[in-house]
Amino acid sequence: MSRITAIFFALLTVFSFGSASAAEDAQLEAVRAKISAMFDEIGAENVNESPVDGWYTVHKGSIVAYVSADGRYLLQGDLIDLDNQLNLSEQTRNDARKLLMSSLADDQTIMFSPVDPKFRVTVFTDVDCTYCRKLHSEIDEYLAQGIAVRYILYPRNGPASRAWSVSEDVWCARDRNRALTAAKLDRDFETQKCDASAVTKQYMLGQDIGLTGTPAIVFDDGTLVSGYLPPAALASRLQLSKQLAKN
Repeated sequence: MSRITAIFFALLTVFSFGSASAAEDAQLEAVRAKISAMFDEIGAENVNESPVDGWYTVHKGSIVAYVSADGRYLLQGDLIDLDNQLNLSEQTRNDARKLLMSSLADDQTIMFSPVDPKFRVTVFTDVDCTYCRKLHSEIDEYLAQGIAVRYILYPRNGPASRAWSVSEDVWCARDRNRALTAAKLDRDFETQKCDASAVTKQYMLGQDIGLTGTPAIVFDDGTLVSGYLPPAALASRLQLSKQLAKN
């Protein structure tokens, strides 16, 4: 093959790849436009490539779905990598929760922490739920395990509920830690008037994460545990998660 012929075929390959790439980009933009027009809560940036050829991932908060390349079919359900025994959809949700947890400052929560914490979790709690109260009744045992607990107020029955108004009173208290403990014991506590919009923000955060109930425990790596875990069991789960992250 002559040098000129070789250069010609090399350029042809580059142009072909460029054309294919441009076509794929145009296809993605077309799907983004269609999906964002159909669903108000989904923006163009929420539609991206997926691990499966011919499909795109639709992802926002707890929402993980898949749309065909022609934008006609929408599939909801977990995508499993059988070879690696990996739930790719849950990994996507974990990544989203990890990002949300990293953007949440400690002063936006009600923090109970040991002097030298080994682990940290964020717990979405309802002041009235039975297992939320059980978890908090053992808060000293969680601290003894080296676990810092960041509470997020999540009155699961919404703004019209008693738990919502109590949560606002807890947030407005000078000593939120003491107020939260009292609320979970149905005891009176001192509070004051304040901007309690933080409760709404915390509730919406729980909605974005996709909570189905309380308590809900979120690790810093995005792992979600739905329900109560005893202190020793939670410490074991956190230690395992830490070890897996190193490997």
